Amino acid sequence: MKALKRFCLLIDSLFEKVALGSLVAMIIIVTLQVFTRKLFNFVLFWSEEVTLLMLCWFSFMGIAIGVREKLHLAIESFTAKLPPAAINVIDKVVSLATMAFGYYLLKYGWDFTVLMSESTLPATKLSNAWEYGVMPITGFMMIIYAFLQLIGIDTRRHNVEGGGH
Repeated sequence: MKALKRFCLLIDSLFEKVALGSLVAMIIIVTLQVFTRKLFNFVLFWSEEVTLLMLCWFSFMGIAIGVREKLHLAIESFTAKLPPAAINVIDKVVSLATMAFGYYLLKYGWDFTVLMSESTLPATKLSNAWEYGVMPITGFMMIIYAFLQLIGIDTRRHNVEGGGH
């Protein structure tokens, strides 16, 4: 069981590092693009395309991280007035709905990624699959996080690492 938990934490940590790496890469590329355009009247031909790719990855991965941290939209002023049993049922329904959406992203994201693998991005000539490949990954992670929440395991990072608010 400890080995499984360590493996899951490793995957989770890698997932988060890729998301943060995408953000850092975007910042560096956009900064470089602005400087080269303003100072040298030159634009790197691939910069906008790669930035868009990183934005897609960061955004979709942020969705799954938001599920893990329970950061998505909730109407707590309404649910706070309900009895604990009703809140528990609502939490289960939310987890199931999140798993369903994760499955949608996993299945149709994979289908779309395969469909797009034959075409290429114009500037970098990378496969369009790179742009859409994050969808099934995000769907898989959402399913995992929502399932863990469904069975009562708190997936929020501060609880996993032993911290707290």
